[in-house]
Amino acid sequence: MKNFKYTINGNVYKVHINSVLEDVAEVEVNGTPYKVQLEKPTKKQVVTIKRPAQAPTTSTGAPVISRPAASSNPGAIKSPLPGVILEVKCSVGDVVKRGQNLLVLEAMKMENSIPSDRDGKIISIQVNKGDSVLEGADLVVIE
Repeated sequence: MKNFKYTINGNVYKVHINSVLEDVAEVEVNGTPYKVQLEKPTKKQVVTIKRPAQAPTTSTGAPVISRPAASSNPGAIKSPLPGVILEVKCSVGDVVKRGQNLLVLEAMKMENSIPSDRDGKIISIQVNKGDSVLEGADLVVIE
């Protein structure tokens, strides 16, 4: 359970508390086991569970950050996780191949390359360098 080191009258004592049940503590002092009778039974710990903070809202009551609605654009490359766009490696009008890296997304302190999932032409880029995106957000639209 817990380890302590005491010096009493120049003598060093290493105390390890193995368990405490009601008013009896099982301890080891310099490797020798003892059962110690306590004057008062130990208090039971009360654990307080805090409720999570409520999400911030605007003056109208709408959430400040919300999940993006399902994309109406079937050609969109979506963000696999929430993060920050570090680099945009393509531009509108580029012809891309399946697997070609389009963006770099930083998520959880790691850089993630976002590849194209199909061959096609980029018709719009929905994000800029430095933008924060949520999971599922449209990043690039390929035709």
